Amino acid sequence: MTTTPGELPPDLETCHQLIRELLDSLAEQAHLNEKLQHQLEQLLRQRYGRKTEKLDPAQLLLFAREILAAGQNTAPETSPSSDTPPAPAPSSPPEKSGHGRKPLPANLPRRPVLHDVAAEDLPCPDCGTVRVKIGEVVREQLEYVPASLVVLKHIRPKYACKCCEGNIIIAERLADPIEKGLPGPGLMAQVAVSKYADHLPLYRQEGIFRRHGVELPRQTTCDWMAVCADLLEPIWKVMHRLILESKVVQTDDTPVTVLDPVVGRFIGRLWVYLGDHDHRYVVYHFTEDRSGDGPQQMLKGYEGYLQADAYSGYDFLFTDGKIHEVGCWMHARRKFYEARTTDPPRAHQALAWISLLYDLEDEAKEKQLNDAQRHALRQEKSRPILMKLKEWLDHDEQQKVLPKSPIGEAIGYALNHWGALERYLEAGFLEIDNGASERAMKPVAIGRKNWLFAGSKAGGRTAAILMSLCTTCKNLKVDPLAYLTDVLSRLSTHPARRIEELLPDRWQAMREAAAIVEGDQAD
Repeated sequence: MTTTPGELPPDLETCHQLIRELLDSLAEQAHLNEKLQHQLEQLLRQRYGRKTEKLDPAQLLLFAREILAAGQNTAPETSPSSDTPPAPAPSSPPEKSGHGRKPLPANLPRRPVLHDVAAEDLPCPDCGTVRVKIGEVVREQLEYVPASLVVLKHIRPKYACKCCEGNIIIAERLADPIEKGLPGPGLMAQVAVSKYADHLPLYRQEGIFRRHGVELPRQTTCDWMAVCADLLEPIWKVMHRLILESKVVQTDDTPVTVLDPVVGRFIGRLWVYLGDHDHRYVVYHFTEDRSGDGPQQMLKGYEGYLQADAYSGYDFLFTDGKIHEVGCWMHARRKFYEARTTDPPRAHQALAWISLLYDLEDEAKEKQLNDAQRHALRQEKSRPILMKLKEWLDHDEQQKVLPKSPIGEAIGYALNHWGALERYLEAGFLEIDNGASERAMKPVAIGRKNWLFAGSKAGGRTAAILMSLCTTCKNLKVDPLAYLTDVLSRLSTHPARRIEELLPDRWQAMREAAAIVEGDQAD
């Protein structure tokens, strides 16, 4: 119904109808404004605000009095109408970290610098006798020796028989990472680690090499990285295979801009797959889009638990029942956290429940519980909290909020994925959230701000392979530069059937064992 300004329908019923339509329109407009305001707040927080989702525990007490009592299991449930909130358990004061300078690492080489007394100062001022050394004062100082480029001249003498004037013999040529190529394994490892572990783009490395007096165009080093990825791909495949033997695999993905010379600009994806405690490898995989084909390819034949966000591209993996979905409470908590500005009471109520779940996980870590003990703790304390939270979401709140409002979407997300969210209760080796895979995506995000884009589809594959090795080394406390230097020098002659010996953890174990043997022989 439309009317011109200043004109009103003559009958009362038509006026009422017009008023109802205007009220409905105003309600829709108010809801739209609220939604846009919420989106604007989230964008501003992502751009300028803090990224942490921590809240003041005292603030949660205002909305979860009975929750805290139920979660502690130390007192009967407090009535919602109670005027006095339960006093939180006194927390022990945090241990103060020791002050003072930490000792320098014992593995660093020591270079003595002698500061001796001048010869003319040695005679005793009283009797003239030359003073003798009775001790010394030693002070250690950490110094930086700049890196340098060296040219290795590989010399292979020739030998021949003088009598026969023949039978020439010469030492075999050492295998190079690139046949008859310029770079040694240490240089290739340095370029790879600088870009894929330290996030230093190739054009910046080009300038660094120029300061050393060597011209190494970025296209040249880019070609080196492609060869490096080809050489290391067998190790990447072994890591992928071993990850599929894990009880649980965690995964996530992030966009990467690709400027391919053939197809042009497009948005590819880098996926990460993490194994369990017995298979502590990190494998990245590049795909040209975000379809479910990538996870289906990487997880083909896998049976076990898969922990991921609620992206629909994973849904096909759960249809045959061989892979069980494990949800992420971090994602569920984030939605309630984002809704706290539009509906503080309900959002903080849910955050208080979730906070109790994380408190129990922290308790298990502090007590260093094994998988069986952590599973028992969850059954005793976490399951009752989840049951109360589910009941609150089902009966108390879902029908009271608009489905498209921020709090409505948060509640809907939790209820729609409840089976996956509570699945971590099934086993002690499962985690409450997918935080490990999100942390594995941080190197990609940091590197993306530096190198900005991948130069081609092949460049995406190169990045996935080299980042897999560098990130796995960093997680295992293995020096990626030493590892890649040694592996690249041996890969071309190493037997393919023994490729597992070159996995980062096994390489480190063999190196430590060899050091122990050398130490025993020296003694």
